[in-house]
Amino acid sequence: MKRAGFTMIELIFVIVILGILAAVAIPKLAATRNDATASTIATSAATCVNDAGGAYMMDGAFANGTNSAACADAADCYTFTPSDVNGTLTVTDSNKSAVCTQSHTLTSVNGLSSAGGVIHQF
Repeated sequence: MKRAGFTMIELIFVIVILGILAAVAIPKLAATRNDATASTIATSAATCVNDAGGAYMMDGAFANGTNSAACADAADCYTFTPSDVNGTLTVTDSNKSAVCTQSHTLTSVNGLSSAGGVIHQF
């Protein structure tokens, strides 16, 4: 007579294997999400610098450019300090969370103009 079903040992092996796979996959997924967020913030910072520069070239003031959506998206990790008098926009790192640190690394290693500590002259 044939038995249908699985033994307890087989079920335990399946559960252990699934647990190992989950232990490996979940941190990788979280790291991928942080990479995407850091990349988005770095891109937003670069867009903010471009928007602010465009606003200064058009109006002679940074006001509209530094209020753009891109600046708001990057505000958690960067501080944008405009000076309408001498036409400079200073970008500084403002938050040291893991995602912000990763974003700062992306901008500085890749030589992006939105890297912290950069003063843009328009």
